[in-house]
Amino acid sequence: MTTPYAHAFWSLGDGRGEIRQAELDCTGELMIRTCYTAISRGSESLVFNGGVPPSEYQRMRAPFQSGEFPGPVKYGYSNVGVVEQGAHDWHGRYVYCLYPHQTHYCVPAEAVIPLPTEVPPHRAILGANMETALNALWDAAPSVGDRISVVGAGVVGSLAAWLCARIPGTRVQLIDVDSRKRTLGDALGVDFHPPETAEGEQDLVIHASASDAGLATALRIAGFEATVLELSWYGNHEVSVPLGEAFHAKRLTLRSSQVGSVSPGHRPRWDYQRRLTLALSLLADDALDVLISGESHFRDLPATFERLTGKDDATLCERIRYG
Repeated sequence: MTTPYAHAFWSLGDGRGEIRQAELDCTGELMIRTCYTAISRGSESLVFNGGVPPSEYQRMRAPFQSGEFPGPVKYGYSNVGVVEQGAHDWHGRYVYCLYPHQTHYCVPAEAVIPLPTEVPPHRAILGANMETALNALWDAAPSVGDRISVVGAGVVGSLAAWLCARIPGTRVQLIDVDSRKRTLGDALGVDFHPPETAEGEQDLVIHASASDAGLATALRIAGFEATVLELSWYGNHEVSVPLGEAFHAKRLTLRSSQVGSVSPGHRPRWDYQRRLTLALSLLADDALDVLISGESHFRDLPATFERLTGKDDATLCERIRYG
């Protein structure tokens, strides 16, 4: 089967998007029909609204990106599809690829990872988020028995809390200003608290709310000589950091984490493919379906992005279907 063209979503960089035709040339490569993609509420919203700082134009490039920031740009990195053309032993296999929102695409075999048999395609779209959370735990280095807080119950924050709760003896609290997210704590097996009732004296705090208030909460509840891991991505938004009060007296460490580089402690032995393969394998738990709280069709992506970038939208992960 030959598909001479496909359709792809492009962010214009000014709060608008459009679907364009894309030519396909699959010579010597796999042709993949997309089944699902996912929208990153953090980085993709910034791209959609033109919020990527010029200093980060090169570092923010996604694999297989087309166009340049601030836009128009074909951007995205969580794609689950099925191989329809190419090497015979790949035919019919579900694969994960860091590819933008597009109906069909062609990539080398080394650019995709076969889905583990125990991970359904509809959940595998969480792969990029799980990879970010996994890298954050490598950066944070939580220990057996630690009191751990995650501030910000978005998809990445919730996954980080879920991973931390699997370390023996840990006490994990997930903190968010939206009380509707209490159900996430129940589903993921962690305690949920609004900021005002969160316990203090934490051994480790992971901040993932992308808000000044959330960062202030993270610093407030950290214990003596604890680490606050900053996992948020603010783009061109200036952040107010409360480094007065007890920040120095508690000798806190404020450390950044970003998935674009493998955590230093693992970098000598781990590459991106090994890390992503592990992240996908961690998605076998049915409880993680709670993080996919919205679904829409590819043809509606321009309107979907406009909705998701609104302040009042409470969707966690939006799954885009192509069938």
